[in-house]
Amino acid sequence: MKALVLAAGYGTRLYPLTKNRAKPLLPVGGKPIINYLLEGLVAIDELDRIYVVTNNRFAPDFERWAAEVESAPPITVVNDGTTSDDDKLGAIGDMHLVIEQYEINEPLLIVGGDNIFTFDFREFVRFYREHGSSVGLYELDDLEAVKRYNETVLDKGGRIVSFREKPPDPTSKLFAVCLYLYTAEDVRRVADYLGEGNDADAPGHYVEWLHRRSDVYGFAFPGTWYDIGDLDAYKEADRLFSARARGARARGGPG
Repeated sequence: MKALVLAAGYGTRLYPLTKNRAKPLLPVGGKPIINYLLEGLVAIDELDRIYVVTNNRFAPDFERWAAEVESAPPITVVNDGTTSDDDKLGAIGDMHLVIEQYEINEPLLIVGGDNIFTFDFREFVRFYREHGSSVGLYELDDLEAVKRYNETVLDKGGRIVSFREKPPDPTSKLFAVCLYLYTAEDVRRVADYLGEGNDADAPGHYVEWLHRRSDVYGFAFPGTWYDIGDLDAYKEADRLFSARARGARARGGPG
């Protein structure tokens, strides 16, 4: 099994913080956002390689970061060659780039580099082993907030039967976050999706297309999810995780 961290965005909504630093490398609670993801990924026994796809502007920064963390499994930083928000490949375009360049023909766990999760990724992998291609789901009480993301509807067996990106009139409080685990067959289908001329940006568009052709299941994960989408969200996450780190240090645990 391989993992892919999507980190090729330019974080324009967090300017000026991200003018010269990639959003996943911004500190939250004293360590880069991407480190929280790494801690979850390295616990997965089946994982033997982590790819981090970024852009030409920030590739050297991620190379330095990867050298410093000395991860097992090893990390490969992939430069998608783009230089600005105007020529970016989009998340699905970056997925395809890595899949083709490294000839990935096995299960692939994909996660957004600006997300923080407080649950054990191994639970997600166990769910995938029982069901097949799976998507991480989160629930919000506010249907208005769901409009910013997507609407995901499941049948009684947990299979996705309806998926809409940025729905104007959501009825379900469940939505997919940027956390996916695809079978080898569905990894190969990314090329078919793009070959039809579909949207290469938001990764949810691939779920919307895929669930009509293959069984895709929704995993409503426990714990909390933080989407570092704008300055307010970043400040709130930093405040919460800084307080958590101080509490851990006070109890004699790791910061």
